Order: sequence, then C-alpha cells, then structure tokens
Amino acid sequence: MARADTLARARRLDRPELAYLVRFPTADGMWDTELTWAELARDTEWVTARLREHGLGAGQRALLTASGFEGFWGRAVIGALGTLKVTYGIAEAMGWDHRRTAVFHRELDPHVVIGLSAQTLEGLAGAADIGEMFRPTSLVLARPTAVPILRAVGVSAALISAVGPALALECPERSGAHVNAAEWRVGERDGQLLVAAGEERASQLTETPLGIAGRVVTGRCGCGDDSPRVLLAEAN
Repeated sequence: MARADTLARARRLDRPELAYLVRFPTADGMWDTELTWAELARDTEWVTARLREHGLGAGQRALLTASGFEGFWGRAVIGALGTLKVTYGIAEAMGWDHRRTAVFHRELDPHVVIGLSAQTLEGLAGAADIGEMFRPTSLVLARPTAVPILRAVGVSAALISAVGPALALECPERSGAHVNAAEWRVGERDGQLLVAAGEERASQLTETPLGIAGRVVTGRCGCGDDSPRVLLAEAN
C-alpha cells in the first residue's frame, strides 16, 4: 500500500480528543494538564499569526531547537511553519546537540532560529563566535536565559518561552512576550507569575503560581495587540 493511501485511511480513523498530557513546573511542584487536538489547532493558528508578524513566509527557512517533551508548543510552531510554507530543520535544545544546530545553521542559512537555549549557546561558544554566527540571522527567538547572552554580543533576540502550559512569544516591538489571551489568563503576585486556563480550555486549570519571577504588562502593545505581555526577570 502506498504511503499516501495509508495516510488517507489513517485520517478517517477515530481519534481521542486528547493530544498531549502537559507536565509543567509550578511553585508547588510538577503539575499535569490536558491538551486537546482542538486546542492545539487554535494554538497553531495563534503562533502562525505571531510568526507572520515577524515577516515569515513561503520560501524562507527556519531552524527550530526543541525537546520532545516540549511538544505542547513545539508541535504548534511546526504546524505554523507548515502553514506559512517555511522549510525547517530541528535540533535538540539540550547542549549536547549543539553541533546539529551549527550544521543546520550553516547548511540552511535560516531566516529564523526558534527556541535557542543557553545550553546550546554554551556548546557553540567553544567552537564559534556566537555573535558572528547569529547577527546575520534575520530573526532569533530565544529562551529566557539565552536572550541576555545574545543581546550582549549584538544579536537582537526576541523572547520565546513556556509560561506553565502556555506559550509566550515576543513580537517585533520586543516589549514583552505576548500570551494568547483567548486561551490563557496570566497575572502576577509578589513578583511571581500566575496562569489559569481560559473558559474554552478542557483542563480548566485554576489560577496557579508558577514560581517564575516576572511581571505582566497590560494595555495595547506597539504592534496593535491588546493581549497581555510577560516580562521575565531571567531574560533581562
């Protein structure tokens, strides 16, 4: 049977609503919540819009660094890149896979690098000048601890980060990372971030302290988006 026929038959099969069981750290330990396929589709639409704001489009190339357990947002990013018709390569975000990042960056010459971690930068620094490597890249979306490292060497990195089970993604204004207000409620108390699921989320996650130092900015962003933005202490 041809692969196309197999995939066509698979698409007709019933599948459960549950796509992922998301485990994330909170101020009181690890917590599990559910992610449905419908929620993943909405998350993908949101990420697609955010990446389009950064100018991503058909024919461009991307390098994504992510780990398997991050599928709850990594899958949304991959779906967004597919929608935008952006060719992509994937490397592990852990430092031990930094050579794969270097190879993909050299061979793909990507327009965007997504999910760059401090561990990857540490590994790369032993063999390359990370400033020279990433300054020519049009867009670098980096994790919180990687952002200050990159900015210190002249790379205008924007932030991408998990905030509990939600994804925060900085727009071209670089004035805090947006969170999808239609799906999540974010807040702060005593300098620590809180998150709760929106009414349409299956998990019905109540207000949960995350143990992440930061604050929430409300009001319209310069990009025109009214969604809340998070400023993470470790990204500054």
